[in-house]
Order: sequence, then structure tokens, then C-alpha cells
Amino acid sequence: MCRNSLAMKNWALITGGSAGIGYELAKLFAADHFNLVLVARNEARLKQVAEELRAKHGIAVKLLARDLSVAGAPAQIFEELRDAQVSVLVNNAGFGWHGSFVEDNLQRSLDMMHVNMDSLVALTHLFAQPMLARREGRILNVASTAAFQPGPTAAIYFATKAFVYSFSCALAEELAGTGVTVTALCPGSTRTEFHERARMQRFSNKMPMMDADVVAETGYCGFMKGKRVVIPGVVNKLTAALGKGLPERATSSVVRKLYKD
Repeated sequence: MCRNSLAMKNWALITGGSAGIGYELAKLFAADHFNLVLVARNEARLKQVAEELRAKHGIAVKLLARDLSVAGAPAQIFEELRDAQVSVLVNNAGFGWHGSFVEDNLQRSLDMMHVNMDSLVALTHLFAQPMLARREGRILNVASTAAFQPGPTAAIYFATKAFVYSFSCALAEELAGTGVTVTALCPGSTRTEFHERARMQRFSNKMPMMDADVVAETGYCGFMKGKRVVIPGVVNKLTAALGKGLPERATSSVVRKLYKD
């Protein structure tokens, strides 16, 4: 376990904290004596997670059942937490979809952009300001190895993750020396509910998968060390390097074949 260097009175805000990588990160922060704010749409699942972490670690847990595809949700979250000293922001919420961009429902694509990008930017902008005033804070944005190449038949998802990666790296440089760090966590295929919900099961069956707890622990340790980019797993590091090094036409072709039904 990589230890918490921040005061125990501080709060960690985790979006998408009720399942998958977000849930595993919540467990790590709780074990490290952070109080938690968990944000997700599923209130029943949030309550289950909160009860588990309160009982096991004796921490305080606030629950906010919010839909981050709604434009005003980040501002509402910030207002509700004005009295809490949020020292860690984890932008983990997101979703994907496999299908033809032109044939798919446009609203789903727009909602994906709102959740994966807009809410992440808004929450980062809002919570980074008090962090900067205290000269202390950490921001973890969950991107993906999808950030490193185009994704035919999952075009919007791949594009949103490329945005998260680029935005995080740029902001990390902007905030260098301020006491606030920014980390982009770029997992590859991970055993969560994501692939089933996104209709990407065929892709996941063709790629080696990591367990969510391993991804979370690798990300958590890199995050606590102030690393700007964390890519869990040797295969994922290789995939990222190839994605960045090969021509986009070649990587696009590979991705399309992997996603082919």
C-alpha cells in the first residue's frame, strides 16, 4: 500500500465510486484513512459501498446520487461540499459504446461526451481552485489506453479518453510547483461491468484483461507518488507505446479488426 501523505481530516471525492475501478479506489482511500464522497447514479449501490467502508475503516462517507450527463451536476456537487476540505478529486465516472457513430443515437454520443469530458473538466476546475489556495491537493483522471489511437466503431469513447489524457498531462504541467498534482490513469481492458454495458464483450475476449483491484492499486501508488501518467501492466504499456508510435491508419485498422463482430 502506498501511504497517504495528506491529513486524515481530508476528503477524497470519487465519481463512479460504486463499482469497478472506482469502487476499488474507494477501498484503497478508505484503508488510508480518507473520508469519502462517492458520486454515482445508483443510490442503492452507493449505500451498500458506504456501509461496507464505514464498518471496516471507521471513516465518514457522504453519498451523492448524481447523473453527470446533466450539465449542472458538477456545480451542484461543488456547492454541496463547500464545507468539506476535498483534498483529492478522482474523476473516474465514464461510459463507452460499441457501434457505428453515424447509425447510433446521437444523444448517447453527446451524453458520453458530457460524462467523460465535460463533467471531468467542470469538477476539476471547481475543486482545483481551493486546492491551489491551500497549496495542497491531488487530482486523478481515469483515461484509458484507448487514448493512444483512434477507435473505429467506438469513436466517441476513444476520442473522449484521448481528451482526458491530453488535458491531464497539460494541466499537470500548468500546476507544477503549486502543491497540486494531476495524474492520468490509463488502464487497458479490465474486468468490470464496463464491457458488457458498452457492448464490447467481443473486444474484451480478444485482449488480456487485468483485475480491477490490481489496476486500482497500481494507479493509487502512482497517484500518491505524484506521477503524471500511470499505465498498469506490461501489455498495456506496450499497447500505449505502439499506439503512439505507429501511423494512425495502422492503429485504426487494428482496432477495427479487434472490435469486429
